[in-house]
Amino acid sequence: MPRPRRTQISLEDTPYYHCCSRVVRRAFLCGDDTYSGKNYDHRRGWVESLLFELEAVFAIDVAAFAVMSNHLHVVLRMDIETANRWTDREVLEQWHKLFKGDELTQKFVKGELVQAHEVNRLKHSIALYRSRLCDISWFMRCLNEPIARQANQEDNCTGRFWEGRFKSQALLDEAAVLACMTYVDLNPIRAQLADTPEQSDHTSIQLRIRAALKGEQPINLLPFIGNECDNQPNGIVFALTDYLQLVEDTGRIIRSDKRGYISGSSAKILTRLNISHDNWLKLTTEFGKLFHGPVGTLQELTDYCEHLEKRRRHFASSCQHFHCK
Repeated sequence: MPRPRRTQISLEDTPYYHCCSRVVRRAFLCGDDTYSGKNYDHRRGWVESLLFELEAVFAIDVAAFAVMSNHLHVVLRMDIETANRWTDREVLEQWHKLFKGDELTQKFVKGELVQAHEVNRLKHSIALYRSRLCDISWFMRCLNEPIARQANQEDNCTGRFWEGRFKSQALLDEAAVLACMTYVDLNPIRAQLADTPEQSDHTSIQLRIRAALKGEQPINLLPFIGNECDNQPNGIVFALTDYLQLVEDTGRIIRSDKRGYISGSSAKILTRLNISHDNWLKLTTEFGKLFHGPVGTLQELTDYCEHLEKRRRHFASSCQHFHCK
């Protein structure tokens, strides 16, 4: 039986989680469906647009995403500190962007008088919504359910659209985060849907490249903040230019018709992560096959299991790929 989602989340170990949702029926999420002869590319825009709407509501950052023909990937960072900083009014204002709440929460947001006997119920609602606004399960629910309803309406049918629950896995260190982000960003390259990262529509890497050409970073994505993280906003502690080069180098190696190699700047990142070139290539091409649970070194996986009181360290053998050989 699947474990409750709360038993898979350990903020003590990491705020980063990789989530994947796959469609259940023959009709595609997007792209060309050879069976029906229809094209569903427009649905990719649905997913990307809603993803960023939710990012602006939840205390959850989007680090990477890729909308594929029959599934989608997102790498999320739970921002519990932001959720805790929100005032009671801000929590309700955020929640009301998605849900109506009730008469009491609406009254409080409007500045109307709350009766003494209503205070405890109001406090309970605020605490509940605050926790949901930094909850990955609620984020994915708010992403998947509207898309399913919209697709079913377009297809004039009912029933499941997504294949059961979304899959999630903890990314226990910066090596796991970077490897997973690269894996997600290069999905269209591996699937031969695009020749280069900048041509990969509806992906985080395309948005990062377009913004970088203007000397900027996408406002809807978790930023790269460089190696110096003191007094910096939340972000990924690598230089954006180094990451873009790493994705470019890795993508060229994956493409059989391209001459590729790991450049000097990319080699420095792999050295910092203590990952060999061969292991890096295996991680970024077979991430989904290698890991179906938490990702990290053996020690990190052991700590994660202990904190969540798990008896077994699933897929511990795959941890070898996070060490140089």
